[in-house]
Amino acid sequence: MATEQQDQTPDNELIQPLAFAPLDADAKKGGFRLDPARAAIGITLLSFAAVLGFIFTAKSVQFQHTPEYAQLDISGGIAVRLGNRYLMRSGSFDISLAAPGYRDLAASVEVGEKDTQVFSHTMVKTPGLISINSTPAGARLAIDGEARGVLPVQDLPVEAGSHQLSIAAERYQSYREMLEVTGMDERQSLDIELLPAWADITVTSEPSGATLTIDGEPRGTTPITVEVLEGEHELGIELQHHQSWQQSLEVIAGKPQDLGILPLLAADGYLRLVSQPTGANVTVDGEFRGQTPITIALRPNRGHRLAVFKPGYRTRNTTLEVAPDQEKSLNLSLQAQLGKLRVSMSPADAELIVNGKSYGATSQTLEIPAFEQTLEVRKPGYRTYRQRITPRPGFEQALRIALKTESEARLAELPAMIKTSVGQSLKLFTPGSFTMGASRREPGRRSNEVLRPVELTRLFYLGLHEVTNADYRQFKSDFTSGQVEGNSMDGDRQPAIMLSWEEAATFCNWLSAKEELPLFYRIEDGRVIGTNDKATGYRLPTEAEWAWAARTGGSDQLKYPWGPSLPPSEGAGNYADASSSYITGRTINNYDDGFAVTAPVGSFDQNPRGLYDMGGNVAEWTNDYYAVTASSGVIEQDPTGPSSGENRVIRGSSWAHGTVTELRLSYRDYDQSGRDDVGFRVARYAEVQ
Repeated sequence: MATEQQDQTPDNELIQPLAFAPLDADAKKGGFRLDPARAAIGITLLSFAAVLGFIFTAKSVQFQHTPEYAQLDISGGIAVRLGNRYLMRSGSFDISLAAPGYRDLAASVEVGEKDTQVFSHTMVKTPGLISINSTPAGARLAIDGEARGVLPVQDLPVEAGSHQLSIAAERYQSYREMLEVTGMDERQSLDIELLPAWADITVTSEPSGATLTIDGEPRGTTPITVEVLEGEHELGIELQHHQSWQQSLEVIAGKPQDLGILPLLAADGYLRLVSQPTGANVTVDGEFRGQTPITIALRPNRGHRLAVFKPGYRTRNTTLEVAPDQEKSLNLSLQAQLGKLRVSMSPADAELIVNGKSYGATSQTLEIPAFEQTLEVRKPGYRTYRQRITPRPGFEQALRIALKTESEARLAELPAMIKTSVGQSLKLFTPGSFTMGASRREPGRRSNEVLRPVELTRLFYLGLHEVTNADYRQFKSDFTSGQVEGNSMDGDRQPAIMLSWEEAATFCNWLSAKEELPLFYRIEDGRVIGTNDKATGYRLPTEAEWAWAARTGGSDQLKYPWGPSLPPSEGAGNYADASSSYITGRTINNYDDGFAVTAPVGSFDQNPRGLYDMGGNVAEWTNDYYAVTASSGVIEQDPTGPSSGENRVIRGSSWAHGTVTELRLSYRDYDQSGRDDVGFRVARYAEVQ
């Protein structure tokens, strides 16, 4: 074992070899005899050889430690100190360090094969001894968040270094400080004076003697000065027969507050008011306070004007007074006001019911209270009639009630006009009986215009306008109606043309699906294979519907869209006029509507049914297959045309028509492909059949 005090040999002192002397002759002559001198020399030589071997195999090792003056001890092998280094062979060594004010340090080091090696060690200071006093005493001490007892403390061991010191006491502001502990058993003292976490609050009331509460806890009677912790608090003052006083108060530590003299108002009295009937309105001094039954707070020791009223009853007025904290009860009966109601009913044997009470099956005059009544009239097979009515005192009111059958009621509920999801307006029609076709004696009549008696019973909606390019482009964005002889047919408000019958029907189904209506057409692989005649989805009008809407509306059926004879009146519609002569080659003499081809829909007056362009602009697809049939003389009810065929019926004249035959409203055409003078308008049934 080696210590820093064992080897005091100066670093510059040389190790000198001993002089060599041969063995004398006498030793040879006398046989082997160990000479002590020679033995000593041998031992010295062996030791020298060992030293040389150690020197040549040892490593230079330096120990760096903090503090530098620490006592170093090395064990586990030879360690020869040379200045601030040691000569040590490779292997494991145990070291220990000791110094005043530091904890002893023990460690193992492994000397390797390098010629020069350095080992560093830092010793830990012993704790400091901390003494802390607080004013007031009894505060809680925490160091680095760890509770360390209650102050005062004496010689509390604390590790050297920076520490967060926290001191807390009830009703005092918390104290925090970074504490630098020297350590090495050094004593340090602190005296801490905690600041109060309250302020003095002074409360005076008029009258005095009221109980002061802070956050609901009684603190004494006024006048009073109390210590209140910092923060927001709810102050209250209570005194018998007086209204309570409350206030939120923000308290800042160390800043006293005087709230001055607080006047206390006398406590309210209370009125429990009940009326017959209940639900009467109540005002006090002209202010609405609610409906009976009700409990009302009233200012004490003064008169109050009370009014109780209800429609159909006389108002009750009274004056009353209450004392502080007094509870008074009042029960009032209201006198009913009666009004006369004379009810006439159709059918006469319908049952009259008022507010759930039956008055029998007859028209009669009732004398009932003048407030809102619920009146009902019932009869099997009819829609029940309900109405709220308020009789007027001193006046007789007459009420005539005609019950509707269920079908009549449903009809009355149907809207007169509807709008599609793409903005088209459709009008509701209640059709009837008329005659389709034309007489054989009518100029321009064709053989396919057979006279037929028809009755339409199903209510239907029909578009006010023909479907426009803008409407159809919401279905197919790349749609175009093209142009004729350099004249555009593609304006947004011009009617959509160049559409086959199936393309028009497909648009109707798309519109129905968009509005979640049942589809009228059954379509497979792009082909219409049938219809659902009970569906209320969009469709093309039947030929009979189109003819009824175009020709009826006055005392006589129309022959032409504008009236009974040629020529058309000025602005009657868009036909083959002077402006289109270079396109059509045929024109109506002395007529100019201002449009060479199609016009924006609605450019001309409505027909008697309120529809636009039923003659002129474009002819229109109808739903029916085309056929020529003889009339049986039997009234056809809601006809829909043949069940099959090649072509579909086209009705109405167009911008390209100008002859007597074509301009007549009974004119029938047919096709299946799209044309530049054929468009369509949409229809739908109003109800499921």
